[in-house]
Amino acid sequence: MSERLVMKELSRYNVGTWADIIYRNALLHADDEAFVYEKTRITFAEYNSRINKVIHGLGKMGVKKGGVLGILSWSCLEFAELYGLTMKGGYIASPFNPRLGKDELEYLIKYSETETIFVGKELIETANALKKRLPQVKNFISLETAAPGMTAYDDIIKANSDEEPEIEVSEDDPCCIIYTSGTTGVPRGALYNQRRFIEDSKILAIDMSLQEGHKRIQITPLFHIAGNTHFRSSLLTAGCNVIIKFFDAAETLKIIHREKATHMDSVPTHLAAMLNLPDLKKYDISSLQFFWYGASPMPQEVLKSGMKVFGPIFAQGYGQSESGPAISHLSKEDHNVLDRPEKEQKKLASAGRPDIGVQVRILDDKGNDVGPNEVGEITARSKQTMVEYWKKPKETKAVLIDGWLQTGDMGYYDEEGYIYIADRKKDMIITGGENVYPREVEEVLYRHPAVLETAVIGVPDQYWVERVHAVVATKKGASATAEELIAFCKKNMAGYKAPKSVEFVDALPKNPAGKILKRQLREKYWKGTQKDKKS
Repeated sequence: MSERLVMKELSRYNVGTWADIIYRNALLHADDEAFVYEKTRITFAEYNSRINKVIHGLGKMGVKKGGVLGILSWSCLEFAELYGLTMKGGYIASPFNPRLGKDELEYLIKYSETETIFVGKELIETANALKKRLPQVKNFISLETAAPGMTAYDDIIKANSDEEPEIEVSEDDPCCIIYTSGTTGVPRGALYNQRRFIEDSKILAIDMSLQEGHKRIQITPLFHIAGNTHFRSSLLTAGCNVIIKFFDAAETLKIIHREKATHMDSVPTHLAAMLNLPDLKKYDISSLQFFWYGASPMPQEVLKSGMKVFGPIFAQGYGQSESGPAISHLSKEDHNVLDRPEKEQKKLASAGRPDIGVQVRILDDKGNDVGPNEVGEITARSKQTMVEYWKKPKETKAVLIDGWLQTGDMGYYDEEGYIYIADRKKDMIITGGENVYPREVEEVLYRHPAVLETAVIGVPDQYWVERVHAVVATKKGASATAEELIAFCKKNMAGYKAPKSVEFVDALPKNPAGKILKRQLREKYWKGTQKDKKS
């Protein structure tokens, strides 16, 4: 390194690209840890070297700049490298949800026009079963292990040079397709370019006060927009990511202690699981400076319990697969209200204020702005919003209107500019002519001492057309009756909002990001009806 003209080397790649960021880290933070995964640790220099080797290997396989690289894998070190090499090599990453069925995966792989796919070791059997259906896929590459009929990722690393590739990338080059969760139907691919991902990463870096050397526990899966943005923001600031493949509450707390982690990203179900550990107090979590949560609404009672255990280190982000994802955030300072009057604690139920560089408007059905405390659809405009839905111009035109993203989320704002999510537009229940937002009912149910998690949905009813129905999982060792929970709700809210029926389950269905799959819960009640076709 001492023989290199470092300042000249720093100008090798175009400013505003991830190639520039990755190479900068390799030059200025060469020996600093970039990623920790299980027993493997790699520095920023090693990260750059390894992705260079794969870029050269892909070139020999005939994969050209602009090609789509499918990723069917759970989070692992190689997944993080794949994101790096797609951004540096000018490819387009197309990460698929590993929990999807074979038909769903076949659709997405064909829809994305993937010709090269990287397969995690747990998904090799799935990929092999799909091979005959995917004649357009020319290259299958196995991650973490060798597999018959596939090229091993490690063999590509061993066989290629780590010289800097002669590939020029620009801010406008597409770099990733992030798929909507599919909880409302067929997933759509939100396309991002280099510039938009950097803009979003800067916002999260500011929101989380990220600096060089910070160490993040990466729980949210890398194929999801949340995991993707956390990966990017740490890479942008030369921080270290400790990648966890499968969340386990106790193991995560052990890793926080072992790694002296400073930051972590999570979803509400992760926090609830940790708080439910009987021996929670034995874990040393004093190194944590930031506990970031998002992806789905945080029940206030769970949040308050978390703050008593972890301290005033919580912050929240609100966004979508299409929004970058940054739309708004609730800062650590905003959370520090537990010792204040209940009126000031109300903001804990909000999604915070619009992020720097993001404009938010809340509109009625006619497209007019609503006033404070009036519910409407949340729309957002920023430089990190997706470019478009991949290969879906009609859907793009419907959701991006004059640069404003129509989120489909219903909400309102208060006089101080805090945004409150009422619910997804599609989740609103109309019962007896009254509008009921499930989240409001869920917040009350979470206050009952027996409730671990809950989802409120509308189900068909001959009299009410739709009735409010609660699906509940109780805490270990606790119990409650349907009558008890209904009475509890009626005591704490308007009677028409209270559930008219309650269903008990061992656990609620969730996607890998921890978001409860309400569509799956509704399916058995609405299957085959007109509402099912619209959902």
